[in-house]
Amino acid sequence: MAETQDVVELILQDHRRMEELFRRMRSVEADRAAALREFADLLVAHALAEETKVYPALKRYKNIDDEEVEHGEHEHDEGNKALLELLEVQEIGSEEWDSKLEALVEAVTHHADEEERTILNQARENVAMRRREELGAAFLEEREHHLKSDCGSVDHVRRIVEG
Repeated sequence: MAETQDVVELILQDHRRMEELFRRMRSVEADRAAALREFADLLVAHALAEETKVYPALKRYKNIDDEEVEHGEHEHDEGNKALLELLEVQEIGSEEWDSKLEALVEAVTHHADEEERTILNQARENVAMRRREELGAAFLEEREHHLKSDCGSVDHVRRIVEG
């Protein structure tokens, strides 16, 4: 993948990585625990970086729907709740684990699809590349900060969900 600073492309790259991690978490041949750890860190860091660095900036553009941005934040909450439920399952690969995984897949996939069709398409059309690159740099820096802090741990996700 080419290095990019475009925030739209960076977010899309994270979405594709999450899809790959879903495939690994579903595979009996994969290290599902490792995939879940990577996924949890990525999901939380990604959402926090969007909410602190990207969404507030995009709300300033008149052709980007504020309600869609706020809806995206609400969907982050739903994804975090589904993630916490999966992280709390004791036995990877159990019936309960599979069920909670599918609920997480549904929540995150729904959000990513909606975000791509609305917020990201609007950003691509209405935000100059230079600004998207500035937002991309801020997004990457914030995401990295969270990734280094074990942000996907069950205790941290529980604190986020419980507010």
